[in-house]
Amino acid sequence: MKKVALTVAVLALGLAACEDNAPDNATSTLNTIEMEANTDTAAAANSVDNALDSTGNAVDNTVVTDNEVANNAM
Repeated sequence: MKKVALTVAVLALGLAACEDNAPDNATSTLNTIEMEANTDTAAAANSVDNALDSTGNAVDNTVVTDNEVANNAM
């Protein structure tokens, strides 16, 4: 009798675990989309920052001082 009661209890728990969890899935999907959007936004911001740094470096490298002009003329 104990085996039957234990079997029934295990089956009942198994059925309870199969409860519809669609609202939880929808929330999880929404959170995933938001996290991916945040990641994409951060990556875009980093790309812009890197591009600005590269542009600044290029400008710095092309600036020629009076001393450099005088030294290169010799």
